Amino acid sequence: MINIVLFEPEIPQNTGNIMRTCVAVGARLHLIKPLGFELSDKQLKRSGMDYIEELDYFVYEDYKDFVSKNLGYYFYITRYGEKTYSDVDYNEIKDNIYLIFGKESTGIDKNILKNNLDHCFRIPMKKDIRSLNLSNCVAIVLYEVLRQKDFFGLSKYETIKEKNYLKK
Repeated sequence: MINIVLFEPEIPQNTGNIMRTCVAVGARLHLIKPLGFELSDKQLKRSGMDYIEELDYFVYEDYKDFVSKNLGYYFYITRYGEKTYSDVDYNEIKDNIYLIFGKESTGIDKNILKNNLDHCFRIPMKKDIRSLNLSNCVAIVLYEVLRQKDFFGLSKYETIKEKNYLKK
């Protein structure tokens, strides 16, 4: 199981977009409080569209609560990582994979990162850029994991209008 973990997310539109992405690929979402919005927030629902009802998600009181309930491989996505997210061979991992992303303003708590230096990874970008949008970061890293796992369980062609829609 691939899991997306949002450490104290602040912006409802980002979380809504991430919710929609999780539903699209069958990933589980974990939200660590405090949240910068209510889960009933109209903007959150607008971003997540009508897929939110299909979302597999959990909410935790704090990071310690999250860790106590989830076993597997943790990967912290942070600008302070010294390796890139694509350096990992995710295909070798048979246990739960947790991709952990920090809040929009300050990222993941420094103490958490310091205690997990070997599991801190970054998305490469120009040296004078601080960060990318959170929902974009989730999509970039999540789809690398899925690519390495040959998009297992996902359709590689259009299923709603049909596979040969453009050929007609």
